[in-house]
Amino acid sequence: MMTYETIHIEQRGPVDWLTLNRPEALNSINNQMVADLSDYFGKLFHARHTRIVVMKGAGRAYSAGLDIKAQGSEPAPFAGGFGFQGWLADVYVKMRRCPQPIISLIHGPACGGGFAFALASDIRIAAQSARMNAAFIKLGLSSCDMGVSYFLPRLVGASLAAELMMTGRFIHADRALATGLVSQVVPDAELDAAGEALVAEMLATSPIGLRMTKEGLGFAIDAPSLEAAMAIENRNQLMCAASDDFKEGLAAFLEKRPPNYSTL
Repeated sequence: MMTYETIHIEQRGPVDWLTLNRPEALNSINNQMVADLSDYFGKLFHARHTRIVVMKGAGRAYSAGLDIKAQGSEPAPFAGGFGFQGWLADVYVKMRRCPQPIISLIHGPACGGGFAFALASDIRIAAQSARMNAAFIKLGLSSCDMGVSYFLPRLVGASLAAELMMTGRFIHADRALATGLVSQVVPDAELDAAGEALVAEMLATSPIGLRMTKEGLGFAIDAPSLEAAMAIENRNQLMCAASDDFKEGLAAFLEKRPPNYSTL
């Protein structure tokens, strides 16, 4: 099991439950959290036995965003010449690059960079207490930060994205569900259970099929044409069809039994 200072990783078989673990600071992002998340998500690309990541926050919040009080207290890495800006931004790139689907369970505030954690995830489930905003503009900055200008309009459309980003206003759980920002809203006490139910369904799929679906979706969202999207689909489907898991999935379907997938 991996040990970090600001995040906790609980390995439940092939699923990593990642908890942002600075509850006294509403899981705000400091230098150590960036270092921890960068290391964790960087290693996921090669983590053969990890199939899914569930991301959540300890205490009363998912993540309140940047820990402003901690900024400047210690030097940031070079990060391509962009310092802390580039260092944190790279975490979101690593979240999208890893082959494991990421499920975010959002409760309480998810602001600024914390909002971006949720947006960079593949699936978002919100508790009734969830409230999210692009807080950057409230601080005299642009809301085009940490991938928000990329993720948000793709999820909710340009008009709502502009409204949220140009005002910094909060979007709460019910409106987030109505606009497609999250796929489910549940009472706070049922948030973990909702995540567990989704994980169980995803684990019933083949490992290679799940990975190829995350990859294919990522490419298709930015595909310049139908033909480009289909080229990725054809490539991924041929890879899946050549695997032992396809043989097992087909046999299980014909024999009317649960599949017993083996490949990772």
